[in-house]
This record gives sequence, C-alpha cells and structure tokens, in this order.
Amino acid sequence: MVAETEYYDLIGVSPNADESEIKKAYRKKALKAHPDKGGDPEHFKELTHAYEVLSDSNKRQVYDQAGKAGLEGGGGMGGGMDPQDLFSQLFGGGGGFFGGGGGSRNAGPRRGKDLVHRISVTLEDLYKGKVQKLALSKSVICKSCEGRGGKKGAVSTCTGCQGRGVKVMLRQLGPMMQQIQQPCGECEGTGEMMNPKDRCKNCVGKKTISERKVLEVHIDKGMKSGQQIKFQGESDQAPGIIPGDVVIVIEEKPHQRFQRKGDDLYCEAEIDLLTALGGGEFAIEHLDERALHVTIVPGEIIKPGVLKVISGQGMPSYRHHELGDLYVKLNVAFPESIPVNVIPDLEKALPKRRDVQKFGKKVHLDEVTLEEPNDRQRRSAASDGDDMDEDEEHGGPGVQCAQQ
Repeated sequence: MVAETEYYDLIGVSPNADESEIKKAYRKKALKAHPDKGGDPEHFKELTHAYEVLSDSNKRQVYDQAGKAGLEGGGGMGGGMDPQDLFSQLFGGGGGFFGGGGGSRNAGPRRGKDLVHRISVTLEDLYKGKVQKLALSKSVICKSCEGRGGKKGAVSTCTGCQGRGVKVMLRQLGPMMQQIQQPCGECEGTGEMMNPKDRCKNCVGKKTISERKVLEVHIDKGMKSGQQIKFQGESDQAPGIIPGDVVIVIEEKPHQRFQRKGDDLYCEAEIDLLTALGGGEFAIEHLDERALHVTIVPGEIIKPGVLKVISGQGMPSYRHHELGDLYVKLNVAFPESIPVNVIPDLEKALPKRRDVQKFGKKVHLDEVTLEEPNDRQRRSAASDGDDMDEDEEHGGPGVQCAQQ
C-alpha cells in the first residue's frame, strides 16, 4: 500500500510499476505535453516533477510512505531539477523540442571559478607603468587521456549513485522522514567507476594535471589600488566546464616620501630658516629618476607648515595619463642657537619686537625662565595625562599641559 497515488496517476502507471515502465510512460506523455508541442507548461512541470520523484528510489520510498508531505517536510526535494533539463537528459536534447531555440535554461557547460591573485606594486610602478611577470600553477586537462581519466571506454557510470556522486540516506524524525545527502563511497564522489588498471598513467585518473603558467601583467600608468586586470579563461580547467578567469588585484605599497590622493601627490620638504625668510632653493626627488628644482623668491616669507602646490607634477590619470598636482608642505628647520653679536642685525631686518603684555596693578609678575624638559617631564608630556593620574594616586600634584 502507498500513501497516495497522484504522481503515479500523472504518469499513467500503477504503484507496482518498475523503473523501466515509469521511464517509458513518462517519455510518451512528455512528448505530447511538452510546451514546444503546444502543451500546458504547468502540466508539463507537474509531470516532470512526478517522474523526478518516482525515478529516484530513495525519493520514491519516501513518497510511498508519507506522500508529498513527507518529501516537503523532510526537505528531500532540495528544490528539484528544472523540467527542461530533465527532458533534455532523457531525449538527448539541447535546443527546443525540435532542436530549435527553446531548450534548457542551463544548456551548455557551466563556468568554473575565477582565480584571484593580489600583487603589491610601488608608487613608482604606478607612476611610470610596468610589466610584471606572475608565475602560477593551474589545473589543465590531461592530454594523454583527453580528460577521460583512463582508456577510452574504461569509464562507466557509478551504479551506487547513478552518476550523481552523492547518495541519499533516509532518517526517521518522529512521524517524518528526512533525506541526508553524503558523498558516494563507491566512486568517492566522482559519479564514475573505472578499473585501476585502466587509469591514465599521466593524471592517475584525475583527468587534469598541474601546469606552471607565466602571465605578463601590464600595469598601466595611473592605475589605483583595488583595480583589476583579467586574463580570460586562464583559471583551472576541468572536463565539461568553461575555465574561469585569472583576476589580478592591484595593491599599492605605502611610500616613504609621497602620499597619493586620487591623481594628486602630497609630500613634505624641509627648508632652513634663512631660506624661509630670505628666499633660496631646494629640490624634491620625484618618482621617475627626476628631481624638481624649486625656487623661493626673495621677499616671500615661508611660514612653518604652509601648503604649496606644483601644478602638473602629480600622478598620471588612468588611460588618459593627464597629470595631477603635487602638494608640498614646507617645514622650517630653526637653528639651535644664534650668535649674540648678530642679534642687532636681526633687529634691523625683522619687524620690531612685541611689547610685554600689561595686566594692571593687581597682577604680580614673577620672573621665570624657559628650560629644556628632563626625561620624566618628557614622558609626562607624551603620556596624555596618564602619569598625572599616577601622581594623583600617590598624593602628588597633578598638572595638565596643552600644546597648540
């Protein structure tokens, strides 16, 4: 006795029909019900779904015991197969019912995975452009056996899993039956069987071998970190699939002297106090074996930390190679000391000193001197107040300094 007979009735067989009877009856009905012959697409879908269940011994067992509810409750259907795919398998079809354009949505080989490699390049490489060779190992179809894994005709479909590579096991969960998929132990998940004596000596039955491939990666001027360079079809090969791409991802290394923002460059340069006050010259080493000779015109005062720009000396833009700008932050190096006898000359050249601020009669002025901080004081100034908290815990005074 079976729980229900709906699927058997759809195909037109009795619950006692064997596999060949079910297949024969389905083929006959599917030919008439196919949408390319004017059949109802929904009826064709139901008919194919019924055959998918009854042609699988495990699914059929669940259906016989618990009906459609058992299949749905146990999650055994796993979404099912596309009706057009199943029809194509049975009738050797590709393109529609008469070989036209209406065939399976999944007709043709599937595409393999892309192989992603990251390469680190310097800012100099991205400024000038570069060709970098990349060696990689990939799987290629064995030429000795043409991807069969053994002698011609030696490979057969595994009878244990009917070529699926997995077996479906039934497990009782209360009133429901659950199906669990696990790799087939007879064929080790390959779906194929072969006498070990007939295996290809070159690939040992694996159908593919490892091959070393050297790619020339053309890094164009102005490329940015994260950009990709694709080598179409250069990924791993396998029988029945279209090889994926090798994708090269550019990663820009940090630079010691320059920072990049889009097509602009930023750097810092140090000049002496005399150059900052009276003009002079300095040089900036660029990214392409050049140095930029920079002149500060006498009379222009350079303040510490000022930002200047040199137009057209930044990064080239990608493809068009239009140059961005170079921004330069100027730091002024002050002398450690000045001879006392030259101070009168400075007083003549520089603006007059500011007068000492007046605070009124109620404010008493204490005479103090500026000193170099000792090691403890330097640590305290650099600790953002941690040492001050320590002093407070031990009863010492707490002092907080702010730098502007």
